[in-house]
Amino acid sequence: MNIDVLTLFPDMIRPMLAHSMLARAIEGGYASVSVTDIREYSKDKHRKTDDTPFGGGAGMVLSPQPAFDALRAVGAEQKKKIYMSPRGRMLDRELLTELIEAQDIVILCGHYEGADQRIIDAWDMEEVSIGDYILTGGELAGLVLIDALVRLIPGVLGNEDSHEEESVYSGLLEYDQYTKPRVFEELAVPDVLFGGNHRLIREWQWEQSLRITLERRPDLFEAFLTRDPVLSKSEKAILKRVTEQAHRLEDDA
Repeated sequence: MNIDVLTLFPDMIRPMLAHSMLARAIEGGYASVSVTDIREYSKDKHRKTDDTPFGGGAGMVLSPQPAFDALRAVGAEQKKKIYMSPRGRMLDRELLTELIEAQDIVILCGHYEGADQRIIDAWDMEEVSIGDYILTGGELAGLVLIDALVRLIPGVLGNEDSHEEESVYSGLLEYDQYTKPRVFEELAVPDVLFGGNHRLIREWQWEQSLRITLERRPDLFEAFLTRDPVLSKSEKAILKRVTEQAHRLEDDA
């Protein structure tokens, strides 16, 4: 996958590409990420890239000229184009599954009050949001998208099934995790994890995932049930127990 990031603040993007999974993916040839400074394409003598909005209002808006020229410079005509925006489609697994099919992606990061709508319309950009809140610019949101996308590229995580088992992607939130020491400041790891019985461990993990998802993300829990997942006899029994207990607590309340 080849990703072009267009931004007024390239130094917000570049450091993140040099660490952890993103760095390994780039070094391994699974992905390339190029960062373009929109300001370099401004024809204004002061390299100005924004202006006040027509109709009034606070803040500044990204001007068409530098954005158009930057998009042309990276050959965006034949690429999938995304504009990070709080009014866009919410980033989720379904959207990521669609985007991972694109070999070439351009991500435009607006700043302050956003971008002139003609940039979005003329370049047929899909607006994407990472949540119902406002950021100063699209750089952080763009990095979230890049990280989420790159880890889905086959080979990046090593184990091809690992991302399918992760929290949310599996349909449920992840169970609690523990490491050494077994007891720390009188806080002990659950005994079931030390019994050596892998069946009991898996059942404990399954029950934990169910309970945590039901408590914290009932919307995910309901969505999981509507998928009619294929479950073993023991998994069905645990699911029934967890849901019945939850219903009893609701009735008591």
